[in-house]
Parts: sequence; C-alpha cells; structure tokens
Amino acid sequence: MARRALLSVSDKTNLVDFAKQLKDLDFEIVSTGGTKKALEAGGVEVTGVEEVTGFPEMLDGRVKTLHPKIHAGLLAKRDNADHMNQLKSAGITPIDLVAVNLYPFKQTIEKPETTEAQAIEQIDIGGPSMLRAAAKNFAGVLTIVDPADYQPVIDALKAHRDDNAFRKHLAAKVFRHTAAYDAIISNYLTEEEFPDQLTLTYEKQQSLRYGENSHQKAAFYRNPIPSQLSIITKQLHGKELSFNNIKDANAALNMVSEFDEPCVVAMKHMNPCGVGTAETISQAWDEAYESDPMSIFGGIVAVNREVDAETAEKMHKIFLEIVIAPSFSDEAFKILAKKKNIRLLQADLSHRDQPDRFETISVSGGMLIQESDHQIDQIPDFKVVTKVQPTEQQLKALQFGQHVVKFVKSNAVVVTTDTKTLGVGMGQPNRIDSAKIAIQKAMPKDGYENAIMASDAFFPMDDCVKYAAQHDIKAIIQPGGSIRDKDSIAMADKYGIAMVTTGVRHFRH
Repeated sequence: MARRALLSVSDKTNLVDFAKQLKDLDFEIVSTGGTKKALEAGGVEVTGVEEVTGFPEMLDGRVKTLHPKIHAGLLAKRDNADHMNQLKSAGITPIDLVAVNLYPFKQTIEKPETTEAQAIEQIDIGGPSMLRAAAKNFAGVLTIVDPADYQPVIDALKAHRDDNAFRKHLAAKVFRHTAAYDAIISNYLTEEEFPDQLTLTYEKQQSLRYGENSHQKAAFYRNPIPSQLSIITKQLHGKELSFNNIKDANAALNMVSEFDEPCVVAMKHMNPCGVGTAETISQAWDEAYESDPMSIFGGIVAVNREVDAETAEKMHKIFLEIVIAPSFSDEAFKILAKKKNIRLLQADLSHRDQPDRFETISVSGGMLIQESDHQIDQIPDFKVVTKVQPTEQQLKALQFGQHVVKFVKSNAVVVTTDTKTLGVGMGQPNRIDSAKIAIQKAMPKDGYENAIMASDAFFPMDDCVKYAAQHDIKAIIQPGGSIRDKDSIAMADKYGIAMVTTGVRHFRH
C-alpha cells in the first residue's frame, strides 16, 4: 500500500530530489501552491491538496491545509482501531510523512523597509499547525522541518531505521522550531518593556571546546535576530573560540564602540587592562600597551578602526588571544596570520549607535533582564562640587575615565590621563581597596602628574579621596549621592582637588 507524504515548503532547497526519492519508496506526494509548482516543474507527479480536501485554496492562500482530511490524517493513532475506522468511514487517507518549513518571517523583518502589514502576512498558520499535529503523532508520522534532514530520513526509510527514537528526535526538532518561530513573532509584536511572559529563542552558532573551565561543556547560541552590535561578524583566522574568549570579546567590543576617536581596548577576564586613544590606531595601540605591558599579554584586543600594517607589526610582537577590528589591511592580515592560533575577528561597528536595548543574565532557577547601560556622561553634564575648578585637559581626562570605569567590574576605580588608562582597580568588596590597586598600578607611569581618578559609584566615606590626594591625583569624577558626600568634598577641598559628580552610577557586577 502506498504511503502518503505532504510537502509544503518555503525553502525549496533539495526539494525535487527528496520528492523523487520518496516516489521511489512508493510514496504518494501531496502538495500546495508554490511547492506543487516546483515539484511539477521538476518532473514529480503531485496530488494537489485541494484534491484531497475537496476545497480550493481560500483567502489569498491563507487557508489551504486547515481541513479535517489533512489533520485527521496526521493525528489518527495508527494502533488505535477506532481512530483508523473513523478515517475509513470518512474516506480519509493517513499521512505518513510531513515536510514543512515556514513562511520567512524572520528574514522579512530583518529588512529595514518591511512594514508591519508585510511582516504580518509572513506569519505562517497552516504550516505550524501541520507540523505540531504530525510531531504530536510522531509514532505514526515522520516530521521534517529542516532540508538538512531530507537525506537522513531517506536513508532511514531505506534501511528501515525509522524507529521511535529517530521519529522522536525529528518531532523534538519540530517543536523547538515552531516555538522559536512563535517567539520571534511575539517579540516583534510586543510593545511592553517587560511583558508578563517573555519567550526568548536562540540559534546554536557552534559548540565550544569547553566552558569557563576545561571540565565544563559549553556552546555558543546567537539571537536569531541580529543585534545592532554583533559580537562576531566573521572569524577570519585562528583556532576556535572558547567560552571565555566570547565573553571577553563581547566586553571589549562593547567598550571600544563607545569611543569616536581611534581607540584600542585590551581586555582580560572581563576587565580592561589597557585603553588608549589617539589620532591613529597605531598610536592608540601604543597608549593601550603602555597602560599595562604585563597584563596585555594573552589578552583580547578590540579596535574601532582598520588594523594597518604598522599596528599589526606591534601586535605581532606579543602573544594575543584575539584581535577584533572592523577590517584588516591585506598586509596587516598577513603579518598577524603568521601566528597559527591567534583569532582574527571582523566586527561590524556601523550600527554602534544602536546597541541592544536589553541584556539578560542567567541565575539559578531563572533569568534577570535589564536595560543595557548606554548612558554616556558628557562634560556639559558634569557638576563641579569643589572650590577648585577642573582644567580643560582634566575635563577631557575625566570624561575618558568615565568611559572606562563603566566597563570595569564593581567596585571599580580607574586612574587615567585624557588618552590612556594608568591603573585599573576592580572587583573588590570595598572601594578603598579598588582605589589603592588603581593608584598603585598607576604610580610608576610617565604622565602621572596629569592623572585623574574615576569611580563607578559614590564614595561612602572620604578615605578614597584622601588616598588619592596623598598620591598627587588632582581631579576626581564620581556619581555623588552618598549621605557623606560633604566629607569627600571637604577632603578634596583640603587638598586642592577638583571634583565633579555625574549623578549616574555605573555598577557592573
């Protein structure tokens, strides 16, 4: 007895060859609209779905397969005699295989010119209904949602290996696919910032060599709707990325994107160890490297300009895990690619002014979601709270320090000039320890007399200001807002330090 297969796909990849192989296995092919035309053009004999239902397509194709003769044929339990008798009485033929992929909703909304009305027309109704019905009854129906599964299904049918485990695998893939499809639609239509139900979906980009540590398995999943600031556009060279590589690369890329001038960011363990700006990317590299020549070793470097040969020669002299840039000149690429394992990543910074609005963090039993911190504190917003006014150069340094400190793990204190970091103190349980680390790292460096100190949160007492004053810091920027602000201000006045407040805290836990 011939088996029946229903094919209805928007992606016609390998469709005709698949259908011909099904015909060779004695399947009757039932199809709809464009799929039917493609099959007939390929020389495949096809039964139109309207011949099965006795109903023509309606409403511009919105209604084709929503009919008992389709869904009963999918849902009837093959081992249930009553179900099979009902099919026989109604003249309904069971459907044994369904291959469906859905209207291209995601691809449609990715186009900037797409209107809401155009997007809505690409919401598939019949396709998910057939897939879910078939997948629910996977014991009797093979369900295919991915053209990559055509050949495995053919091979399994030929070898009689289409057992329950194989069918269950395909059914699970269907439910993942339809759930992701619905999630993309719901997120597109949702206007609330934090809806009562939030469904997110991600697509597997790659398996990773290991997680944070070598005994932990890991994989990288990407949001199927590309963010405006993508972590990685393309890997051009080097070995596979690790879990930690991707986290550090993301942090470095987000940080370097805040700077308009040529900038180099060196990142280690999710914290910047060197940040430099200058008129050229080569000079910016010098500034970043001089910030901490020891810690940059084995680091992740992100730049916001093309890497030229001059910069590449400097980078090549030390061990770097990753270099991320909008592009590499041909000569720069040849220089850096001499090292087999260095990862060279090309990142798209063209939409850096439209970054992701929200960020998510996994916690035990759930997930936190918040607006991303895109606040950029500008000099006109600074409030001078001390008797001493900051100089023009100090104001530039204070703004530079503010750019940096918001990307340092809290408690965060940094010491910088107007073009580079001198010392970074991070992750301490109290602010004075972070201040001490930053200042002690900065002390031996040239240009220290022009240094400022930036803090990601207010000073709970005046000890950080006193320690800064004792080490010749001449200007400080901090959010303010402590009940003891007056003590810190008084200490700054005592030592002739200029202090500005921003009113904005930048914790990064």
